[in-house]
This record gives sequence, C-alpha cells and structure tokens, in this order.
Amino acid sequence: MNPLLSRLQPYPFERLKQLFAGITPNPAYRPISLGIGEPRHPTPAFIKHALAAAMDTPGSDLAGYPQTLGSPELRAACAAWMQRRYGLAVDAATQVLPVNGSREALFAFAQTVIDPTRPAVVVCPNPFYQIYEGAALLAGADAYFAATDPARNFAVDWDGVPESTWAKTQLVYVCSPGNPTGAVMPLEEWRKLFALQDRHGFVIASDECYSEIYFRDEPPLGGLEAAAKLGRAGFPGLVAFTSLSKRSNVPGMRSGFVAGDAALIKQFLLYRTYHGSAMNPVVQAASTAAWNDEGHVVENRNLYRRKFAEVTPLLEGVLDIRLPDAGFYLWAGVRGSDTTFARDLRAQYNVTVLPGSYLAREAGGGNPGTGRVRMALVADTAECLEAAQRIVQFVQNRS
Repeated sequence: MNPLLSRLQPYPFERLKQLFAGITPNPAYRPISLGIGEPRHPTPAFIKHALAAAMDTPGSDLAGYPQTLGSPELRAACAAWMQRRYGLAVDAATQVLPVNGSREALFAFAQTVIDPTRPAVVVCPNPFYQIYEGAALLAGADAYFAATDPARNFAVDWDGVPESTWAKTQLVYVCSPGNPTGAVMPLEEWRKLFALQDRHGFVIASDECYSEIYFRDEPPLGGLEAAAKLGRAGFPGLVAFTSLSKRSNVPGMRSGFVAGDAALIKQFLLYRTYHGSAMNPVVQAASTAAWNDEGHVVENRNLYRRKFAEVTPLLEGVLDIRLPDAGFYLWAGVRGSDTTFARDLRAQYNVTVLPGSYLAREAGGGNPGTGRVRMALVADTAECLEAAQRIVQFVQNRS
C-alpha cells in the first residue's frame, strides 16, 4: 500500500459520527442537520430537461467515450461565463478545462503540480477544506497551515508564514469565499500573495466554488479577476476552480471547470488524460445549459439572502455570529468546547452542527476552529428557522 495513505486524518464527518456514538437524540424533536454543506434547494427544471434531452442526442448520449478536454460548446460556455461574471477574456481552447466537480480537481491538481523529488510544502488556510491537506500529503508534500485572523474578517496571515517555509512552498490553496468562514479575499491580499509568488515561484490554486452565493451588492472578487486588475496578463502560476454544485444546485452532476495559466492547464490536461477524468457527455450538455443561464442563479442567491436575513438575527443574540461575505455557512463562536456544544445540541434538540476544531489543525500554538461551530443553512427557510430557534433555546438553557 502507498505509505502516504497513513498520513491522512479522518474526514470531519467521520469524526462527527464518532462524536455522536452512543447518543440517543431527544425523540420530541425531528432531526435537522446543519452539518453537511450539501445544497438542498431544488435543481432547476431546465437543467434536468437538458440532461434528459442529451440522452437522445447523437454525440451527446452515452454511446462513446468523452474527450478529457470537453466539448467546444461547454468550454465556450465556461469562457463566456467568465466574461460576463468577471469581465475576463479567457481562451476557451487553452485556458479552460472542464472537471468533475471542484473537489476532485483540487485534489488532482496537487498531483500535477508537486515535484516530490525536492522539498515540497503546500500552504493551506486554517481552518480549511480537508481536501487540500489530503492532496498535499498524497502528492508527497507537507502541509503548512496559515492562520486566519478573526479581527481582519478571517483574512489569511500570509506574513506569519516563515521565509523558510515559503522557500519550500510549491503550491498555495486559496479559498475565497472561504469555507467555513465565508470571507472574501480583497484585492490588497491578492497583491500581497502575488508578490510572495513572484519571490518564491509557487503555484496558486484558487477555490471559488461559493462565488455565486453572496449577501452584498458587489459580487466576490475572483482570483483571475484580481490578477487582471493587477496587470498579471495570462494569469501566471494561477488556476481558479469553480463548480455548478452550489451555483446551480446540482452537486450530483459533479461538474465544474478550471481556468487560468495556459501552461498549467496544458499539464493538468495531460495528467487528467491518464487519470481518466473525462466528463460524462450528458453532464457536459446539461452543464453547458447551466453556465449559459443566470436567471436561476439570481433566484438561488435570493433564496439564501432571505434565509440568512431571517436566521442570522435569531442567533446573533446568543452566539458570536455575523452575516458572512458569501457562502452558505454561519461560523459561530460558542462558549466552551465546540465538540461538547455539538454533542449536547444533538442529544437535547436533535440539531446537527459541525465542530469548528474538526475543520482546522493545531498550528502556531492553537486550533483556530476551537470554540466555533459551522452551520450549513442549506435546507429550506422554515427548517433552518426551526433549527435556529432550537439552538436559541439550547444556549439559553445551558447559560
């Protein structure tokens, strides 16, 4: 067996399962889960219709092997969306590559980028999406966890990373909007990171899968958009990862794309050709339809805005919580242990939340997720409101 597998830590939801072992939730309450960030709004009908129609369309059905590069129509739709969303002109032939969801692509990208024949570090935000760590370790690199600062809207403390670490860094994962904090990385932070990149030569993977769920008038800044604003033509050393899962409520389609530095995209395509990562042609056809439509995205975003507007004020009275920049999580500070909070809440009120310490690592003398819980407001408004009301009761009764 690959000895690097032994370095992987249990996934947060496996740890949550162990935390709840032996608990019998209060039967007076039906179960409500805010634990898993899985979109639960209805899939738009036109996307399902596009899937069905593709099954009967020669060339878009299941009769042949798909190309890893994806169809010209899909790549053109992705490039057109980048133009509409960010004002960017990307070459659909060389700077765009369809992927089977951002998760698998974020993992595979590290396997493409990391050179394990020399010292290798992958820098991740802390807290973070655990795929980054697993990708680093299985690529033969070490993971370095850069702290986020609550006083600066959970901005990553790039200045806190030692020069000796930057000297060995081959890849940096950025998550903006962030999971679990919902924080968006502003232009000045990008400027600082690009300056570090120019000095040390690492690659940046910008995870932007939550970019279309936001609560203010101005949409979140994207990594490629930041590069363009700062005059970095061709997006050197930078690839952005995006997905339809949250934007279009189709996590089961496993569909997204990467865009950026053409040289990196070329090597990633080579890796994926051997990896067997071509997207199902039926999914490609439905994805093309999804990227070409914005109406359903606006409707979806408005659903989240209304939901957060109703739920957040309820919880602000009992928890350290505020409306995030974007995403569908509340990153709430709790009194005492986050694991005890999650366990007791499950037992007494049958509501599941994810302990924040499960989403971070001990680094720099502490775990930045300690004393926080992540709540995924993915269900309908009524269910999320009921969960919030139970949490209010729970907190008031334990004070």
